[in-house]
Parts: sequence; structure tokens; C-alpha cells
Amino acid sequence: MGKVIALANQKGGVGKTTSSINLAAGFAILEYKTLLIDADPQANATSGVGIDPKNVKTSIYECIIDEVEPANIILKTDTPNLDLIPAHIDLVGAEIEMINLPNREKMMRKVIAKVKDDYDFIVVDCSPSLGLITVNALTAADSVIIPVQCEYFALEGLGKLLNTIKIVQSRLNPDLDIEGILLTMYDQRLRLAKQVVEEVKTHFQQMVFSTIIHRNTKLGEAPSFGETIIMHDVNSSGAINYLNLAREILQNNGLTNIPEKDKQIQTINEN
Repeated sequence: MGKVIALANQKGGVGKTTSSINLAAGFAILEYKTLLIDADPQANATSGVGIDPKNVKTSIYECIIDEVEPANIILKTDTPNLDLIPAHIDLVGAEIEMINLPNREKMMRKVIAKVKDDYDFIVVDCSPSLGLITVNALTAADSVIIPVQCEYFALEGLGKLLNTIKIVQSRLNPDLDIEGILLTMYDQRLRLAKQVVEEVKTHFQQMVFSTIIHRNTKLGEAPSFGETIIMHDVNSSGAINYLNLAREILQNNGLTNIPEKDKQIQTINEN
């Protein structure tokens, strides 16, 4: 049975979709069968793995609202072992349509349950909000990763997100864990970035991943080619960062026997 990991932060621009795409690709490249679910109406995770949202006829929206079987709409990507349930703009209206449905917070859980046994990992890219779709993703997930950018106001809104997670844990999904806080957009040249890392680690200690995602031009380029960073440039620091993250999560979940000294792949370059 696959582990469901949601990536959530209501603050935009924190590298959430980039992390969803490339963490999923990291699991896939490490030979774990992985499903990426795009639960954001902007559909950036869909386009980021090479699928044009304009050509998507059936998406996670139809699975939730019309009870379309998810197995019938899963798309293959160019990354081996990585499949996709796409999104499109119609997902914007899903929250309104779900308001009067019974168990509206658990609609996505029902969808994911139908394919959970087919994958080792299911990664859900949430929208930058704390609306009903995000609550659905958290209710369906086994754990949540919180991306936090290494910039000013990094902790802004984090308290509200953690409060939402606590509410979901107490009322809807008592098994939901925080997989970790992921520091993104780190620029080692900036004193501010180093201060943010220290501040987040001081506040959250063991909740923070050892892996930090560095600012990397290749990470910015890859979506324009419809490629994951690993397919775009496997030797870039961005690709290595996300492979490191995948390996760290595997290690934290007892899924590998990687010796401690070999847990991290050494960065080859910073371009």
C-alpha cells in the first residue's frame, strides 16, 4: 500500500509545486512506483511533467465530483515509474460543488483509496490555499511536507497552516503526520538565507529536513520544457537536492539500508 504525501503551504511562491514534481520524480528514479496528483487548479504540476492542461479532458475534478474511476484517467509521464492524475481549471469550482455533499472533506480519500495499492508513493500537490481541496488532500494523506522558502517572512502564515493540520488531525485524519519542513530557495551567498535556516531549525528542530533545496537556474528552466529536473539535467544541484530529499524520506521511513555516511549524494555543481 502506497504512502500518500501531501505538499501544502497556503503561501504562494515557496517552491511547493516544484518540490511536488521533483520529489515524485526522485522516488520514481529510485525505482519506487510513484503517482503524482495535481490538486491545484493552476495545473502547474500537470504542465511541469509535460502534459498540456488544455488537452486534459478528465482530471482529478471529475474523480471527485463525478466519481470517475481514477485508474481510467492516469497518464504516463516521460519519467520512468512516474504517473500523473492531472488537473485543469475546472477544479476551481469543485469547492463550491462540494459544499453540500456528505463527507465533503473525504472525497479525495475515496479517490486515492482506489489506486493506493498500485503505488509505493502518492505525492499530492496542493493549491496555495487552506480551502476544501487542500483539506481533502490532508484528510487523504499519511503525511504532509511543508515547503518554506529561505527568504524574509519565511514563517509568515506557518502558524495558520499548522493549526489547520492540527484540526485535520483531531477531526478528520488522526493518522496524519508531519513528514517534515522543507527549506527551499536557499542562496548560500545571502546572510538572510542562513539566518532563516537557523531560525526555522531553532523553532522546529527535528521537524526540519536535513536536505535543503538550493536556488538553481535549471530548476527554473525545467518546467518550460515540461520536464522534471532529473530528466532536464540530472547533474544539476537541483536534481541532486531532490534525489537527496527522496533518499532522506526513504531513510526516515525505514525503507532503505543506506549507511549513514552515504545518506546524502554529494552536490556536483551549483549551476
